[in-house]
Amino acid sequence: MPKLKDIMTKDVESCTLLDNVFEVAVKMKEYNVGSIPIVDGEKIVGVITDRDIVTRCIAEKHPASSKVEDIMSRELITIGGDADAVQAAQLMADKQIRRLPVVEGDRLVGIVSLGDFAIRESLGAQASIALEEISESHFSNKPC
Repeated sequence: MPKLKDIMTKDVESCTLLDNVFEVAVKMKEYNVGSIPIVDGEKIVGVITDRDIVTRCIAEKHPASSKVEDIMSRELITIGGDADAVQAAQLMADKQIRRLPVVEGDRLVGIVSLGDFAIRESLGAQASIALEEISESHFSNKPC
């Protein structure tokens, strides 16, 4: 089983605590991503998703100039680069997340997504299982 450090995306776009929500949204659009890690130096301190922008900024009528730290998710779920795809897929399924920051200590070194598993034929089963568990839990717990 390959290690995450071998399959993760290493060149991760991030923002800093000095950026505002507008700048994060522009970067999301530019790189076609739905999640941006927030770093302080090399240390990951949070994550902002497109959903965070909608629910914590727009829906609460905050301006796009709001500081990222006001809307970012601070409860980080991360994994080390020596973990394998099965461990990562299980963590992603358990925590209901589709993207998982990869760290060395508290330093961001990459990110792994369900897509990283899916494009590798041998890991596609892990992505499928994780996505199924994420989707089942998400839809079974939410009213329509």
